[in-house]
Amino acid sequence: MPAWRLSPRLSLDLGRPRVMAILNATPDSFADRHPTLDAALARARAAADQGADLLDVGGESTRPGAARMPADEQTARVVPIIRAIRERALFPGPISIDTTLAAVARAALDAGADAINDVSAGLEDAGMLPLAAERSCGLILMHRLAPPDRDRYSDRYEAPPEYPDVVESVRMFLADRLAAAINAGVDPDALVLDPGLGFGKSVEQNLALIRGTPRLLSLGRPVLSGVSRKSFAGRAALGRESDPSERLAPSLALSVLHLASGARLFRVHDVAEHVAALGAAWAVLAP
Repeated sequence: MPAWRLSPRLSLDLGRPRVMAILNATPDSFADRHPTLDAALARARAAADQGADLLDVGGESTRPGAARMPADEQTARVVPIIRAIRERALFPGPISIDTTLAAVARAALDAGADAINDVSAGLEDAGMLPLAAERSCGLILMHRLAPPDRDRYSDRYEAPPEYPDVVESVRMFLADRLAAAINAGVDPDALVLDPGLGFGKSVEQNLALIRGTPRLLSLGRPVLSGVSRKSFAGRAALGRESDPSERLAPSLALSVLHLASGARLFRVHDVAEHVAALGAAWAVLAP
């Protein structure tokens, strides 16, 4: 499995599973929320203590139906957090900024972030791919069918989103965005691909993407898994609508299965539990 290059001096070995802790600097995310500086710093400290390899900081909720946040509001939410984490050495690993806006990403990188996690794969802001190339930072490209304010939860579609073959459709999209990033000057080794579990897919389509991960890996870049506490995990396990608090066990099970299918980077809310479950699974799966 290739390494993920985050800067000319920093790479993350993906020869084993790595856990990315979610830090939502928002009041309206569907699961954990850390809208104050003190709460966010406590989350960063706890994530480090629990074994997280990376920290993903975001200032705009990406849950279905969430209101969009302008760049200045996102920046005001995330920059003080990233700067304080770096100044106080609260988290030793890389930090990514979860945003679709280049202005927010630039400010976060200036404050100490190492990578950009763009759920629009560089399509929402034409400045994003050139910025990633200019700054030689890591970049995650995700597939989604629609922006969050026009999306629905995976288990609440009246009819499933239409894909001739969801795995092939996502693979072709990611191949196109991978090429666009490289053409913009981004180092291929700096790129990670995210199938966008929960973003514009039905329950069965999300499960098909987990099963079909080897087809996504044919693009030659690592795959990120974003199962954590999502509605499709609850529906698959319980057969009904569920609260995010009920979805830990389903999230762990599907994350382990995604590991077995080839995913190596896991974006999660429950750090300690995922570190333990993925570590135990890797003891069996490791080559």
